[in-house]
This record gives sequence, structure tokens and C-alpha cells, in this order.
Amino acid sequence: MNNSLVLKLAFFLFLYSSIVGCVTSKNQTAEIKALIERECATYRNGDAITHANCWHIQPYTRVLVSTKEGKTIDVPPSNMIQTDPKSLGNGTYEISNLKISIKGKSAWVSHDEVSTPKDGNASYSYEMKMLEKIDHEWKIVGLSVHVYK
Repeated sequence: MNNSLVLKLAFFLFLYSSIVGCVTSKNQTAEIKALIERECATYRNGDAITHANCWHIQPYTRVLVSTKEGKTIDVPPSNMIQTDPKSLGNGTYEISNLKISIKGKSAWVSHDEVSTPKDGNASYSYEMKMLEKIDHEWKIVGLSVHVYK
């Protein structure tokens, strides 16, 4: 093979892998955004089964909530998958400032959230979710919520 042909082949392989990597990254980002929206929506509408399906509890799973009064609640991870629909927060939510980092089969997501229950008293939080790709599907494996005034 001459050098010109080798260079052309190398260029096309590089171009192909760049395009595939970009498309894969966009697909992964879309999958993660859909998971975050589904987890928030099912929490608000009382769909405990679909909400539980957003999660995969690992030995290191942690769910930490900081309240606006300055307290910290270490929520048992089992509460994320064994939830009584009556305890789910009925109302609406709005997510903004979504940021995602994907590294192989792990990712983290941060976002701001405004939650408004049926009584109309909105609460505001910063949230960070840790995700892993398990059996070709993104799942939440950790959560940190910081409620603020």
C-alpha cells in the first residue's frame, strides 16, 4: 500500500469514529434526559412502579436530602423502589439548568428544580443524580437533594 492510500484510509477511519462517537454521545444524553424527566414525573403523579424502575439500588447507593432548615436526611435507598404511591409528592415540577457528564457506563446529572404540590407552596432545590448503565439502560444509583429558601 502506498502512503497516500494509508493516509486516506486513516483519515476516513478517524472521521467515521468521530461521527459515531458524536451520535452515541447525543443518544446517551437523550436517554439520560428522558430518565430524569420520567423519574420526576412519576414521583409527582404517584406511579410508584415506573418510579422504582428508574432506580437500581447498589451497595453504595445513597440518598441524601438537605432541608431548607439546615437538617440532613439520609433516606433509605429502598424507599426509592418500595414507595407507597400515597407518599409520592403530587403536583408539578419544573427542571432547569440541566448538566450532564457521561464517562463510559457512569454519569452524573445536576439540575435545579421547582416542585409545586397541590397546595401551591413551591419548593426549590438543587439536585445531583448519579447514574450507571445497567443491562444497556441508564438507572439512577444515587441522589443528593439540597432544598433552599
